[in-house]
Amino acid sequence: MAPAASAFTRSRPVRSRHLLAVCIGGLLGAPAVLADEGMWTLDNLPKAALQSQYGFKPDQAWIDHAMQASVRLAGGCSGSFVSPDGLVLTNAHCVVGCVQGLSSAERDLQNDGFVARAREEELQCPAEELNVLREITDVSGRLASAAAGKQGQAYVDARNAEKSRIESECVGDDEAKTRCDVVELYNGGQQHLYRYHRYSDVRLVFSPEYSVGFFGGDPDNFNFPRYNLDAALLRAYEDGKPAQVDHHFTIKPEGAEAGELVMVTGHPGRTQRQLTVAQLETVRDVSLINTLLWLAERRAMLGQYGRSSEEAARQAQSDLTFTDNSYKVVRGQLQALLDPQVFAGKRAEEARLREGVDAAPWNEVEAAQVTARQLAVPYMLLEQGRGFDSRLFGIARTLVRGADERAKPNESRLPEYQEAGQGRLQQTLLSKAPVYPEYEIAKLTWSLTKFRELLGTDDPLVKAVLGTQSPAQVATALVEGSNLADVAERERLWNGGAAAIEASDDPFIRLARIVDAPARAVRKRQESEVSSIESRAATQIAKVRFDKLGTTVYPDATFTLRLSYGDVAGWDENGKPIEPFTTMGGVFARNTGAEPYALPKRWLDAQGRIAQDTPFNFVSTNDIIGGNSGSPVINRDAEVVGLAFDGNIHSLGGNFWYDPRLNRTVSVHSAAIIESLKSVYGADALVEELLQK
Repeated sequence: MAPAASAFTRSRPVRSRHLLAVCIGGLLGAPAVLADEGMWTLDNLPKAALQSQYGFKPDQAWIDHAMQASVRLAGGCSGSFVSPDGLVLTNAHCVVGCVQGLSSAERDLQNDGFVARAREEELQCPAEELNVLREITDVSGRLASAAAGKQGQAYVDARNAEKSRIESECVGDDEAKTRCDVVELYNGGQQHLYRYHRYSDVRLVFSPEYSVGFFGGDPDNFNFPRYNLDAALLRAYEDGKPAQVDHHFTIKPEGAEAGELVMVTGHPGRTQRQLTVAQLETVRDVSLINTLLWLAERRAMLGQYGRSSEEAARQAQSDLTFTDNSYKVVRGQLQALLDPQVFAGKRAEEARLREGVDAAPWNEVEAAQVTARQLAVPYMLLEQGRGFDSRLFGIARTLVRGADERAKPNESRLPEYQEAGQGRLQQTLLSKAPVYPEYEIAKLTWSLTKFRELLGTDDPLVKAVLGTQSPAQVATALVEGSNLADVAERERLWNGGAAAIEASDDPFIRLARIVDAPARAVRKRQESEVSSIESRAATQIAKVRFDKLGTTVYPDATFTLRLSYGDVAGWDENGKPIEPFTTMGGVFARNTGAEPYALPKRWLDAQGRIAQDTPFNFVSTNDIIGGNSGSPVINRDAEVVGLAFDGNIHSLGGNFWYDPRLNRTVSVHSAAIIESLKSVYGADALVEELLQK
């Protein structure tokens, strides 16, 4: 997960803020990005900078190998192939959805851990998908031609239709094994088509106990020193057999060394480093505030539910962990944007970019922020679904919208319902992961309360949803009256299309139909009055950036494959040096026997077998962000020396910039992975598979 924060890392020294403002403000005067900053696409690596700084210049064979050995978990993480038999290394926190979906009150794999000691013991994840990038194609010309001369909704529709055609052509008749995404880079300055090989049969091989994978919990999250075995193993299958892959990384059991060049190949989610100042002000004043308040209250609700029983705590465990994590991330981002020095740097950067060019694109974006602010709350509640925090509601919405959208020509559909993505959509919809009624009622009661609070009791949609009942009464009736927990019923409604939806009396289907039109209306306004204006302006701004800088600046992250480079190094925290490594012996010293510092019995029993001086976690200067979780940390020989799982507290501002003095990536050392599998879990067959050349 994202890194954890301690008391001594919560305040950033004034001199570092000044340095950051200077770095940002001076960016446009430099021919290339400074220090180890950058999440670079693999077709545009900064080879000259790598050669100059580290004496390393990857050739095309190295790049192709790194690209096809790297893996994307479609649910939002990264990973890598680490054996020719489709074995995938990723983070424990990235497989929580799989593990929880396979768990029950009788068999708690999440807290007890899981090791498959033979291939036949590997368990199929309910809704996991792996993607491996095969090809990148520039389709900028096609998108530009399709949208030429258009504005507003016509611009949105034209681009969406052309994207649909491009993706459908790419997938062809191989939907089962191919995924294609049109990706906007440089905020619309370029559009590339990414073609992936798709693995939809993914099985769990190894996951540690929750208390080890998340050791230190929220107090240690985004902090260092750190002592986490945030590592897990999956396996890709094809045609019922382990996938045979041509490219995989090998693990170097000695792991990373201090000062060594290390590279991270992964899929950072989304950064906002190239937004205009006006957009950043909306992010700061509206988006982050709304999200932070929602997360804070959701965290309290989940905590209260979990305290009601041991089983309730298990049901809410992963949601609570990720809500805690998200709260800390968003709070860190907000604190970063509240720093006057940072905004001064951003304004200086924008002023230099605008110098001598037409200011119209920036002015158009600024004008659109008025509407963006007006739509923020209804969009969050209705289109993002935060007013209906329920898995059953999400299922119902997919069924209702799916029936409507699939009746349209492919290019006229909402992007998420177009043919190219149908495989993933159905896989998620028909997941066999259990639904817990009492948990659904608790979440829905809370979110309906927020829905009424934020829109107002007299709002017509609030009246339509709640009528004369309380949120608790409505939530209870919805959950107890629904059959959508039954996978067969979902499949029947999906296959039955509009007629089946029209005939259904399921209360969640009725709710989704009531909410759908207002949600679509808010989405349409957001797209036509905000997103389309921002997108057109961003294309113009990107051209200015290209004219002044070329492509020596990396594009914002887009959950596509990137490479970041750096070295293994600690940092200085208010005059105190932070060493780059922790050891496995340190986790026993940190163990108190009480959560979140309680080691499981299996680890306590293995203490005497573990080499205590084995490196456990380490930090490096790599520039990463959420989505990079599970990324391999590799050396110049393309050997895995670590596994990225977090960042330090200073990296929380990484959504908006990179500070070379303080931003650090936190990783599990490869030696700790091997030592744990061998000495704690007795997984000798897995160790042998990982270490084969």
